[in-house]
Formats: sequence, structure tokens, C-alpha cells
Amino acid sequence: MDDITRDDAKQRIHDVGLRATAPRVAVLRLLSTSKKPLSHTEVVEAIGTENWDQATLYRNLLKLVEFGLARIASKVNGVSRYEARGEDDDLHLHPHFSCRICGAVECLPKAKLAGPIDRRWGQSLNTAEMQLIGDCPDCLAAQTKGKDSAPKQRVRKR
Repeated sequence: MDDITRDDAKQRIHDVGLRATAPRVAVLRLLSTSKKPLSHTEVVEAIGTENWDQATLYRNLLKLVEFGLARIASKVNGVSRYEARGEDDDLHLHPHFSCRICGAVECLPKAKLAGPIDRRWGQSLNTAEMQLIGDCPDCLAAQTKGKDSAPKQRVRKR
């Protein structure tokens, strides 16, 4: 996503019929600039609770999803992660990789659906979640490192 100005965020929010409240603008701007989908906890950590409480930020995430300005990109282990929807959302039809070990979620923008997509499925794909669940490169590296440093078991012959 692109970095959007406060005025751009306000305009996008107004365009869908919502009031452009300060927390709503802040959440939309954060999601728009993030390189990966964010959980509610990550939104709270990034924005802070100095001006708004966690419940306010959560309600605004849900409202942005309800009005089509954001979507839930991933639901793994009961944690929803959110991302902003672009004006040309067809560009965002890519899977997300969710690590089953550390919980990290990353966009895989270069992994696209192969082949032509029947037009009648276009809207359905906009509402679909495309995600891969596995072990991320960092967790795989940690597992490999752990195996290399562990003492090898000796096989006793009888």
C-alpha cells in the first residue's frame, strides 16, 4: 500500500459514508503504510493508547472492514490480521503466508493466481482469503541451527 496523507484518509472515509474520526483516520493510515497485515495488538502497539483505548481501536478496525476500507487478510490461531484495501483492489489478489510457529504474517505479492480468472468469480475472489500456513524462513533457520548445535545421538550396537 501507499503512504496516504491525513486528508486522503479523511476523504476515503467520507466517501464510504463514515465520519472521519481521529482514531479511524489513524488506523486507516497505519494499515495503508504497513508492509504486512497487522493484528489488533500490533495496531495498538503502533498507535499507542495515549489518545484512544484498545476497544476504540478495535471498533474502528471492524468499522473499516465493514465499510470496505480494510479487510481481514489472515485468521490464524484465532488472531485476525487486517490490511487496507486499495482503490484498485485487483492489484491485491495475492496470498499471505502465516507462520504456525511465531505467528508472523507476510504478504506474498509476487505470488499471483495463475491463469485467467472467469469474470463471474472476480467479486468472490475479492471476499476470499488466500493464505499459506507453514514455517517462515526465520523459524526454519532457527530449527536448522538448533539441529546443527545439538549433540548427535550415538547408536549403540549390541
